[in-house]
Amino acid sequence: MPGPRNLITDVPGLKVGHACNPELKSGATVLFPDEPAVTSVAIHGGAPGTREIALLEPEQTVNAVDAVVLAGGSAFGLDAGAGVQGRLAELGYGFAVGPVRVPIVPTAILFDLLNGGDKGWGSAAPYRDLGRAALDNAGHDFALGTIGAGTGATTANLKGGLGSASIVLDNGITVGALVAVNALGRATIGETGHFWAAPFEQGLEFGGLGLPSPLPANAVDVKTKLDGLKAGANTTIAAVATDAVLTKSEAKRLAVMAHDGLARALWPAHTPLDGDLVFAMSTGRQPMEQALEDMVQIGAAAASCLARAIARGIYYAEAADGDPVPTWRDTFGR
Repeated sequence: MPGPRNLITDVPGLKVGHACNPELKSGATVLFPDEPAVTSVAIHGGAPGTREIALLEPEQTVNAVDAVVLAGGSAFGLDAGAGVQGRLAELGYGFAVGPVRVPIVPTAILFDLLNGGDKGWGSAAPYRDLGRAALDNAGHDFALGTIGAGTGATTANLKGGLGSASIVLDNGITVGALVAVNALGRATIGETGHFWAAPFEQGLEFGGLGLPSPLPANAVDVKTKLDGLKAGANTTIAAVATDAVLTKSEAKRLAVMAHDGLARALWPAHTPLDGDLVFAMSTGRQPMEQALEDMVQIGAAAASCLARAIARGIYYAEAADGDPVPTWRDTFGR
C-alpha cells in the first residue's frame, strides 16, 4: 500500500523542494537526503542532458551524493545543479578533499523551451537561482503537477507535470518515485483518458478509470510530438528511492528495473528523441534480510511507483496561458 503521503518523501531520510517561474514556464526540483545517499543511474533514452552522471557508475570512486536535481531548460537547466551545489557548500555539505568540501549534485534536464513560456533571459539563464530556491524549499510535503521541473512539461497530447508515488512493502521497506514527465509519446491510451499505468493504480490516485474495455483499435498506434511537427527534444527524468541498505551496484540494478515502470506508463518510451533517465537512491535506514529476494521486490515496487507517478504528474497538471497542449483534467475530467 502507499505510504502516508503517497510521495517519495515517505522514504525516511528524504526531502523534496521545488522552485518555478510561471512566466518562464519552467523550474527545478531537488531530491535532498538528510545524509549523503548511495546513488546510481540508468539512462535508456537517446537524448539525455546531464551533469555529474559518470561518477554514479558502480566502479567510480564517489559512493554517495548530496542531492539530485531535475530541471527544465534543456542544457541551460544544468545550471540548477550548480545552484544547488553552491547552496550546499554554504551549508557545509560535500565530499571531503582535505580541508575542502565538494557537494556532489547529479543533475538531469528536460526540454521545455517551446512550451509558450518567456525564455528571453538574455545572457544569464535563471536556473542557478531556481536550484538554490528549490533546495531552500525542501520538505516532506510537496505539490504535484505544474510545479518544479514539471512546470512546463508536455507530452504528445496532454500537458505533462511532476509526479510522485510510494509503496510500503510487507517487509517494512519503503520505495518511492519522483518524475518530471515531458515525453515524446503519450501516457494515455489512444484518444481516451485512460492511463497506460492503470493496472498499477492505488485507489483513485489518478482518476480510477482503469483500462478501457474493449481496448481501442488504435491503442498502440505511435503518435508523438513529431506528428505536430514540434521541434525539440523530450525527456522523462525520474528518481526512485528506498530506505533499504543498498550497495552502489544494487542501486544501479534498481535504476534499471525502475525503467520498466516508465515503459509501462508511456507509449512509446526510450526513443532516440527522449532522454529517459532514472536515478536510484538509498537512504540506508533498513538492512535487507534476504538480499536477492528483497531486491526483486524493491525493483518491482520501484517500477510500479514510477508508472503511478507518471500518471499522477499528468493527472494533476494545471492549465496556463499559452500552453501548446491541454491538461488531462480539462480534456477528460468529470
